[in-house]
Amino acid sequence: MKNGVNGVALGVFIFFFLAVTVMGFLAARWRRADDEHSLDEWGLGGRSFGTWITWFLLGGDLYTAYTFVAVPAAVYAAGAAGFFAVPYTILVYPLIFTFLPRLWSVSHKHGYVTTSDFVRGRFGSKGLSLAVALTGILATMPYIALQLVGIQAVLDVMGVGGGDHTNWFVKDLPLLIAFGVLAAYTYSSGLRAPALIAFVKDTLIYIVITVAIIYIPIKLGGFDDVFAKAGHAFSQVNPATGKPRGALAPPEAGQWTYATLALGSALALFMYPHSITATLSSRSREVIRRNTTILPLYSLMLGLLALLGFMAIAAGVKVTNGQLAIPQLFEDMFPDWFAGVAFAAIGIGALVPAAIMSIAAANLFTRNIYKDFIKPDATPKQEAQVSKFVSLLVKVGALVFVLTMDKTVAINFQLLGGIWILQTFPALVGGLFTRWFHRWALLAGWAVGMVYGTAAAYGVASPTQKHFGGSAKEIPGIGEIGYIGLTAFVLNVLVTVVLTVVLKAVKAPEGLDETRPEDYTADAGEPGVEAELPPATAGSTH
Repeated sequence: MKNGVNGVALGVFIFFFLAVTVMGFLAARWRRADDEHSLDEWGLGGRSFGTWITWFLLGGDLYTAYTFVAVPAAVYAAGAAGFFAVPYTILVYPLIFTFLPRLWSVSHKHGYVTTSDFVRGRFGSKGLSLAVALTGILATMPYIALQLVGIQAVLDVMGVGGGDHTNWFVKDLPLLIAFGVLAAYTYSSGLRAPALIAFVKDTLIYIVITVAIIYIPIKLGGFDDVFAKAGHAFSQVNPATGKPRGALAPPEAGQWTYATLALGSALALFMYPHSITATLSSRSREVIRRNTTILPLYSLMLGLLALLGFMAIAAGVKVTNGQLAIPQLFEDMFPDWFAGVAFAAIGIGALVPAAIMSIAAANLFTRNIYKDFIKPDATPKQEAQVSKFVSLLVKVGALVFVLTMDKTVAINFQLLGGIWILQTFPALVGGLFTRWFHRWALLAGWAVGMVYGTAAAYGVASPTQKHFGGSAKEIPGIGEIGYIGLTAFVLNVLVTVVLTVVLKAVKAPEGLDETRPEDYTADAGEPGVEAELPPATAGSTH
């Protein structure tokens, strides 16, 4: 690790950071609508984005600082187990091809802004809608925090903020500044800001990965040497566990964990509010279908990114916090100016998704808590104002989370969010295809999944944590170690199915379905589809 501040890298980083900051504020004038005071405009960009804007927005939304920092860090720490993110992003696109166009159509038809809007309209249940909204907000918080951890990792490697004994305010001041800028342009420009900045972010990422995957192995003697050194390092016994540090391929004992984590993560990814927010911002059903076919290009990039974990080992990178491994690799291997470009890619790769996530969480609060339970007669302008304010609160909460938690376990908190958000799958995806599930059964299944998933994760220990030390535990009845979220999801579905049968047998009231079969296949150009109701009120009454 170099001593002091890397001035050249810091200068390049600041240049790109200032550039995207200016873009973020200018985005308020990009595609400006006649009426800017509504969630459709501030929170969904006017539902006007075409194929390429949506592709960059979804890519910027899904492939985040988590991609650049945590996935290679997991490979650096444990080897092949960290590659679970690659198969899950391959599995997710055929899955979303089946249901995202249906969600877009029904949401466009009724003016739904959030998944909870749809759940309420489909099942006639504000209680179920509230459960989905609270889960979305809860699961999004650690995800936003992980983006801020990515920025902080870059700042630490560049030597900004002082050492561990520096006053906490001085140490965290650069992160506070980055947070302030993010909060300001998100408040001002809404979803248009990350949509515009995503072009810069993804271009930088592809440039950095292309250079890294060619340049770094050449400096290290080729991929043969990289894998040989990584294999030797993984064979060494970890004193904390008494077992080998990791493996180049998943051992037989870990295959259930690997497979269930990949499958569960694939099911969960598009349950996150930010994924749906980016989806609903597109202008047509066909835009969504096209994006499910071209987004896998990012999975190729993700596989190459994960290899950086092996390269960090081969390069002799030594860090106590695995989140610093890849930023440190870039500083050690690249010229200072290009290290600055790489750091900017990570930093902007955190700002874009953090902005979208805070907007998505704010939309959930505004539509499904504030409007449903506090002020049912809220005007479109009031909705937009509340959402802007809540987006600031969400980012403050994530910042506090980052400044007070142990940064080395940030990924575990994000995985806990995955356990939670997966429990909304039956209500959302199930509701897109069938009305058979009973609303009370869905609520009970969600509660069982949430309680089991949280309790099981709480009981997982690691060498550094007594609780929430991981997301895998023995699967009841099978005896194999598997992803807790998927086990909780199975319990959720079983409870939902059984209770649906019982509740239908006793003729429990099922609630009003305000949707019709043709709503799920409608496109923007069809008569009456632009919005059956005005966007501000559609889906808000039964």
